[in-house]
Amino acid sequence: MRSIASPYVVAPPAGARIRTRLRLNAADEAVVRTVGEHLAHLAGVDLAWRCRLGRRGEERGIRKRVLTIESSSRWAGSITRTSRNQWERGLANLENRRAFLRRATRTIDRRLAIPVGQREGRLRGYTTQAERFAKQSRLQHLQVELAKVDARLAAGQVSVCRGGRRLAKLRHSLDEAKLTKSEWRARWQAERLFLVADGEANKPWGNETIRVNPDQQWLELRLPNPLAQLSNTPGRATTYRLACPVSFTHRADEWKTQAATGAVRYDIGYDPVKDRWYLDASWQRNAVPSPVLEQLRRHPLLGVDLNAGQLACWVLDQSGNAKGPPHTIPLQMDGLSATKIDGRLRAAVAAIIRLATTSGCRSIVIEDLDFTDVRQVGRETLGRGRRGKSFRRVIAGIPSRRPGKWWTLREPLLC
Repeated sequence: MRSIASPYVVAPPAGARIRTRLRLNAADEAVVRTVGEHLAHLAGVDLAWRCRLGRRGEERGIRKRVLTIESSSRWAGSITRTSRNQWERGLANLENRRAFLRRATRTIDRRLAIPVGQREGRLRGYTTQAERFAKQSRLQHLQVELAKVDARLAAGQVSVCRGGRRLAKLRHSLDEAKLTKSEWRARWQAERLFLVADGEANKPWGNETIRVNPDQQWLELRLPNPLAQLSNTPGRATTYRLACPVSFTHRADEWKTQAATGAVRYDIGYDPVKDRWYLDASWQRNAVPSPVLEQLRRHPLLGVDLNAGQLACWVLDQSGNAKGPPHTIPLQMDGLSATKIDGRLRAAVAAIIRLATTSGCRSIVIEDLDFTDVRQVGRETLGRGRRGKSFRRVIAGIPSRRPGKWWTLREPLLC
């Protein structure tokens, strides 16, 4: 049986991120793409350097001085910071892989210790001798892989693929993905562009590398040193000003206030499918204390039950009794791309918040499922064959992240 943990209140989001479209002309697009490809090359070189260092040390200062020659001090700082984050994320993924392999091998070992068709307490052996033999082979495979992962972790050998390993593997199955080589190449190059400028609180408009004037609605891009000839602002720093106006609609007032008083990070990205350029602005928000759980329990709340294909919601009073009819929010995500899944999750979250607001609820109560056991050892414990795969697929389709991941779009109604 799963133990019931104590409830807790999710803190409000610590940051905000908004997006707008950049309507670049041919000249602007050529310059932006040239800068992005130049910095992408430097980012790849620095990431390979960081991965070779492993656990010996970061040497960020040395790497930054080398990159400054081919870019600028601020661009070099963004590149080295990104490389560090990617290496740390890769190391965490490798540690998670080791945890999965250890749990899987331990589970198979325990079941192999029981004779075929027998049961000891809640643990049973495998159904047939053929299944037992197959699991013995799988155990040997997992043990070999675990030894490799342990060796890589000991040496700090982390593998990071700029552009995404999934997209890189897609190159070998273009027919199944219904993509041409040129379409895949466009996606690959778009994912590897590097146009990320970290914010600076003590600089005008919160950023010295990519500057956006909220009042005059222009954007200036600081050019790397080798591309200084592309500047269209003579007599000033080597920058390039876009011809198109740049402004944000969503959270515009909050963005303007942040740009005037603090740091704002900007990311320029390209979507080859829609053939559109985008500008993302992100910043840290002031810390807001979380409400006390006892205070939230004095008001009506919205209970949300996570299921495969739907979210079941019901307004509850202070005593936990249902008020009014139940509500169902469809959430079909089978066979969809990651972008569409994110879009449907955002729509579902927005629907939950609207329902809670109109019902006068002060909080949203949601399950903290996180099927770690199922994802790591479900193949060994939840049956075999088509029935077992179908059951595991249903569980994997249930949104089960920590609730804090849900409230990133707008002000939360804390749960």
